Amino acid sequence: MFSGLPSELTSQQITMFIIVMIWSLIWKGLALWKAGRNNQLVIFIILLVINTLGVGEIIYLAYMYYKTKKSVVPQTTVTPPQI
Repeated sequence: MFSGLPSELTSQQITMFIIVMIWSLIWKGLALWKAGRNNQLVIFIILLVINTLGVGEIIYLAYMYYKTKKSVVPQTTVTPPQI
């Protein structure tokens, strides 16, 4: 049926598969957590359904970091009133 596929996986292939799965799981978890905390349901569903091996998740996290970093306004120091 699948004539082009090898009948056995090598230990290197299995190791690489595990590394890629862990990599993807970490980035997906971080991105889903961030989207959930920001109440972004559409982004959450897109990230949940589409598997990009972490690329889409990294782009989303970088965008959110840039957006929050840009929107933070430095607070001025307030001096207490002198008595």
